[in-house]
Amino acid sequence: MIANLAAGFLDAGVAVDLVLARAQGEHLDAIPAGVRIVKLNVRHTFTALPGLARYLREEKPDAVLAAKDRAIRVALLARRLAGSKARLVGRLGTTVSAALKGKGRLRELAWFTGMRLFYPHLDAIVAVSQGVKDDILSITALPSERVRVIRNPVITPALERQAALPCDHPWPNDPAVPLIVGMGRLTRQKGFPDLIAAFARLRRDRICRLVIVGEGGDREKLERLADGLGVSEDVCFTGFLANPHALIARCSLFVLSSLWEGSPNALTEAMALGRPVVSTDCPSGPAELLNGGEYGPLVPVGDVEALAVAMAHALDHPLPAECLRRAVAEYTQTISARRYLETLGMAP
Repeated sequence: MIANLAAGFLDAGVAVDLVLARAQGEHLDAIPAGVRIVKLNVRHTFTALPGLARYLREEKPDAVLAAKDRAIRVALLARRLAGSKARLVGRLGTTVSAALKGKGRLRELAWFTGMRLFYPHLDAIVAVSQGVKDDILSITALPSERVRVIRNPVITPALERQAALPCDHPWPNDPAVPLIVGMGRLTRQKGFPDLIAAFARLRRDRICRLVIVGEGGDREKLERLADGLGVSEDVCFTGFLANPHALIARCSLFVLSSLWEGSPNALTEAMALGRPVVSTDCPSGPAELLNGGEYGPLVPVGDVEALAVAMAHALDHPLPAECLRRAVAEYTQTISARRYLETLGMAP
């Protein structure tokens, strides 16, 4: 999303520096050519403080967007240390209280206390969904006007081009067998055990296949689960794909099984490509995207039986592609970039 946003800024005629604590990861290739990458070469966000303060002092940017909670805290300290006048906007892309649930009361208290101490000093806060905004307000008790909801820049000019490219996976080429796709890092947050269990329940009644796109630490555990449920021959783990959109554009159904989100980009992409969707009603974002279930079934988190029933219903009664595309019309790179630039005080 940051790469997409940077491209939107460039299109609006705004120069962009991407200041990275660590210049690594799968998405570096997606950074637009016109973006100047500033490498701080540190191992942790918190140890980026001296380098970021030096950058602010020497480069004197007009505005700074800090894209996660830790980056927000470091950016605030660096701005004070550097004596910078740059407008500072923080962006949160997840529902913090849901992400911290079950991780201990002390950790939750420490994190919330930090937000209450730091966030009032930001010039503005961007939440990627109304649910994320509500969560920020409940934690910090800030006035509502301090937090602005701006949709993620999911729909880019490249999305349709990538979707139209040939798909290397053989399963989408078999029209007789419905193909279900899930996508995300293979971690607890994404709820893939529930998706695999629901797929196994669905597979008892009809022929279908499941592809899960993404990589992560839970891969072996998920593969064992598929094998134990007797569906391993109909479940494929692709790992990370540079272009998952060619696969998603050809699926029969996209399923989001997450325990929590902020604003689920993969779900948005699937809808933008006109594919039927099913989602858990997790905090937060899916209910907003699907307008309470109008554009696809919403099921309780962790309810495997309900997820299987919803998947069957969506396969049998798919919504028109154009209807789904209209539902996410606000999630474009151009609209998102314009609203971020307004918040940063840099509207063209």
